[in-house]
Amino acid sequence: MPPDSQLPAALRAFRHRDFRLFWAGQLVSLIGTWMQSVAQAWLVLELTNSPFRLGLVGTLQFAPMLVLSFFAGALADRLPKRRLVMVSQSVLFAQALLLALLVQFGHVQYWHVALLALLYGVANTVDMPTRQAFIVEMVGRDDLMNAIALNSAMFNAARIVGPALAGFAIAHWGVPIAFFVNALSFVPVMIVLASIRTVGAPRAPTGRTMGEEIREGVRYAVRTPRVALTMAMVLAVSGFLFNYTVLVPLFARDVLGQGARGFGLLMATLGAGAVAGAVALAALGRERPSVTAVAVPALVLAACTALLAAVRSVPVAAPVMLVMGFCGILFMAGSNSTVQLTVPDELRGRVMSLHTLVFAGSTPFGAFLIGSVAEAAGVTTALLVAGGGGLVSVLALLLWWNGRDRGPSLAAPRPEGGPA
Repeated sequence: MPPDSQLPAALRAFRHRDFRLFWAGQLVSLIGTWMQSVAQAWLVLELTNSPFRLGLVGTLQFAPMLVLSFFAGALADRLPKRRLVMVSQSVLFAQALLLALLVQFGHVQYWHVALLALLYGVANTVDMPTRQAFIVEMVGRDDLMNAIALNSAMFNAARIVGPALAGFAIAHWGVPIAFFVNALSFVPVMIVLASIRTVGAPRAPTGRTMGEEIREGVRYAVRTPRVALTMAMVLAVSGFLFNYTVLVPLFARDVLGQGARGFGLLMATLGAGAVAGAVALAALGRERPSVTAVAVPALVLAACTALLAAVRSVPVAAPVMLVMGFCGILFMAGSNSTVQLTVPDELRGRVMSLHTLVFAGSTPFGAFLIGSVAEAAGVTTALLVAGGGGLVSVLALLLWWNGRDRGPSLAAPRPEGGPA
C-alpha cells in the first residue's frame, strides 16, 4: 500500500489498514451473496412459477427488520461490534450451506426456501447496522463519506460480478453451485475479522434499560428534521423502487423473454451503473450531501422504473437499468452519509438500526405489493405502480420540506463533541 500522501483522494479511506482488509473480505463475500440472490429468485420461479410466491420470499427475507432492528441497534451500541459481525456472518454461512445441500440432493421445497430466507433476514438485521457503525470506528468521521462511497463501489462491483457469474453457472451447472460458492465466500470474511485490530468497543454502561436506550435513538431521529426527512425518503424509495429481486426476474422472463443468463446480465447492468455512481461519490468532498443531492437521484430512479414498462428489448433495457443503478447508489450513499454525519457517536448504532429498519423493513411491503400487482395485472402494470408510487412520494416529501419554516429549527442539532 502506498504511503498516505500518495493515495488518490478517491481512495483516502484505504489508508486505514483495518478498513482495507474489511473491504476486501466483504467484496469476496458479497459476490457470493449476489450469486445466491439470483439463484434463489430463479429457484423460486422454477419451484412455483408464481410471482406472488416470489414476492412472499422477499417479504420473509426482510420482515425481521420490522421486529428486530431496534434491538440489533442497541446491541451494536452495547457489545463489541467485531464480535457481533462474526456471529452474524457465521449464521449467514450456515444458511447458505444448508440451502446448497437441500438443492444439491433434490430435497428442496418452497417452504425450505421461505424459512431459510427468514433466517437470512434475522442474521442480516443484526449484521447491517453493526457493520455500518463499525466502519466509522475504523476510519473516523473525516474519512467516513469516502469509506461509504468505497463500500458502495465494492457492493455494486459485487452486484456486477455476482449475478453474471450466477447466470453463467446456473445455465451450465445448475442452481446449487451458486449456493455453494456463497457459503465458501464467507471464509475470507471470517479470516479478515480475526485479523483486524479494531474491536468496535461498546460505549460505557449508562444504567438505562435497553428499551430506554431504543426510545432515545428514535426520539433523536424523529426530532432532527434532516434525519427525519432522509428516513422518509428512504421509506418511499425502498418500498416502491428497490424490489429488484422481484421486478427484474419477472421483467427478464415475462417481458423480455430471457432465461437465467439474461436475468443475471440485467442485474449486472444495474451493478455497473451503481459502481459508476460510487466512483463518482468517492471523488467528491467530505461534506454532508444536500437534500437536493439525495432527492434528485430518487426522482430519476422512479422515472426510469416507470419507463421500463414500455421497454421490450434488452438493448433498450440495459441503458435504462444502467441509469437506475447509478441513481440508486447516489441516493443510498447520500442518505447513509446524511444520517451518519449528523448523528452523535453514542447514538450511531441505534439510529443506523432505524435507517436499516426503514430501508430494508419497508421492502417486505413493497415486495408483497409489487408481486401481487404483477400476479393480478402483469409485470408492466407493476413497473408503473412502482415508478409512479416512488415519484409521487418523493415529490410530496420535497414539497413538505420546502414548505416548512426554514428557520434555525431545521438545522440538525450539533452532536456533542462532534464536528461543527
